[in-house]
Amino acid sequence: MGAAWVAGTVRARALLSRRVGAVAARRLAGLGSVDAVIRELGDGPYGRDLRPGLSSAQVETVIGATLLWQMRVLAGWSPGPGVRTMRLLAAWFEIVNTVDHARSLAGAQAPSDRVVDPYRLGALATAWPRLAATTSLSGLRAELARTLWGDPGAEEPAAVAIGMAVACAARVAEQVPRVAELAAGAVALQVARERFLTGRALTEQVRRRAEPLLGSRAMAADDLDGFAEGLRPAARWALGDLAGPDALPRAETAWWRRVERDAASLVAGAGFGQETTVGCVAALAADARRVRAAVQFAAMGDTRLELFDAAF
Repeated sequence: MGAAWVAGTVRARALLSRRVGAVAARRLAGLGSVDAVIRELGDGPYGRDLRPGLSSAQVETVIGATLLWQMRVLAGWSPGPGVRTMRLLAAWFEIVNTVDHARSLAGAQAPSDRVVDPYRLGALATAWPRLAATTSLSGLRAELARTLWGDPGAEEPAAVAIGMAVACAARVAEQVPRVAELAAGAVALQVARERFLTGRALTEQVRRRAEPLLGSRAMAADDLDGFAEGLRPAARWALGDLAGPDALPRAETAWWRRVERDAASLVAGAGFGQETTVGCVAALAADARRVRAAVQFAAMGDTRLELFDAAF
């Protein structure tokens, strides 16, 4: 084990102390206003770029940007393999940037929720500078096809989103075996949402990319029950006993709960290396998600927290 892995892992564990945590996040959710949340977060780990008057969506973006910044810091302390792992895990931010870009090319109004626009990936970018330079949806699709992301099979923003999400999960499953079931479960949820909740068909390219993770029986199913029954065991756990497509949000909540459990297990290990670092990033991501949700609840002005408790 090289000294760089040790340094990166120690730094990753140290960042865990920068989490807000479940108890404090619940308190934030009950504050009743975004300005109150901003005041509370101002001196904490998500205080970077916060200022009075931001909307709830803008505060959520700041929280996401903070997580990305933490990952860039960890990459700077890690050896080459650690940087590649961090780039793999930071792919969500590249997906957000690219889908926003696709929507802009399709004529949609630019997002108004960005304080950092787009997310600044730095050395963690896979292909974002090339994708950002495209000037048409057909050009974006062609550029994606020339990168690790692959051809999404169509140029519409929704197709770009699901295509990139499945490609990302497939790479995680291949390169980080310890979280392969989480990646397979994520693809199962994404494909189920796309097909059975939004009613959009998958492109052939996305189907081919998802099938090794989900299984041919699932991909050939015509309804959610058949899809869930046909899933490979590594992915089937994520859908559980769904009552129907409307229950998918609860399944996604359960997926995040497993993320936190697996992250705790990885962090508790005594070693220094990829698995511990991945566990730390997963724990940080779960904290960021919880705090973002707390911002949403506070923005609604409803201090009854039953829904927040059910989700977390």
